[in-house]
Amino acid sequence: MRSGALARLAGVTVRALRHYHRVGVLAEPDRGSNGYRAYDVHDLIRVLRIKRLAALGIPLARMPALLDEASDGADEELAALDSELAAQIDAMTRQRSLIARLREQGARPDLPPELAPFLAVFAGAGLPSELAEFDRDQSVLLAHLAGEDGMARLAHLYERLTEPELVPAAMAVSERFARLGPDSTAHEVHDLIESAVAIFAPVIEEFDAMARPLDLGGFESLLDEYAEGTLNARQRALLEEVEARIDPSRST
Repeated sequence: MRSGALARLAGVTVRALRHYHRVGVLAEPDRGSNGYRAYDVHDLIRVLRIKRLAALGIPLARMPALLDEASDGADEELAALDSELAAQIDAMTRQRSLIARLREQGARPDLPPELAPFLAVFAGAGLPSELAEFDRDQSVLLAHLAGEDGMARLAHLYERLTEPELVPAAMAVSERFARLGPDSTAHEVHDLIESAVAIFAPVIEEFDAMARPLDLGGFESLLDEYAEGTLNARQRALLEEVEARIDPSRST
């Protein structure tokens, strides 16, 4: 029979047959006088065996030992496959749990799940959209730089910043910060600096007092680069001043 007939009878595609030939699990038969490959019932049985192994999840590359060798390797192959499937099930179970948590919290799926609930607090409180975007992107970058080792500390900081007694004052400062621009007066800037320091200094000082410092792998400059391209000059200057007031050792 020709490849099309074999493919239909076996329930595969002609492309699949060609792939089997390429990877070496199905030998290419001789061509007849008409130039077409001539398959027979042995090839059909071989393809059906390949399908059965594939249905179990055995990769094509590992099939020759099961198709061609009369050995006891089948049990070892099935044991290895069972371990792989168990690992995949565990991974999918964790993924489903994470999805359930994100849905329950109404959190964005593109955010670090450990930080998403806290970002949702400010978003729900009406944080100006440009600052919500700034917080989102900065959080994604921070989470990546901090890694798994630093995530617990980072989540603790976000948790403190979103405590109910702190949110109203933090939101008021954020709204004033969002309005900062070239026309802002020196008095407005000074007053906002004092307010920001009063609200955030205790939280940052507590965070810095924790035993192990947050390690960003030496890429702290990326945070500055992001702020440079996102905030206006007045906003950046204010952040630098607040940071210097809270921790003079960080100032340049």
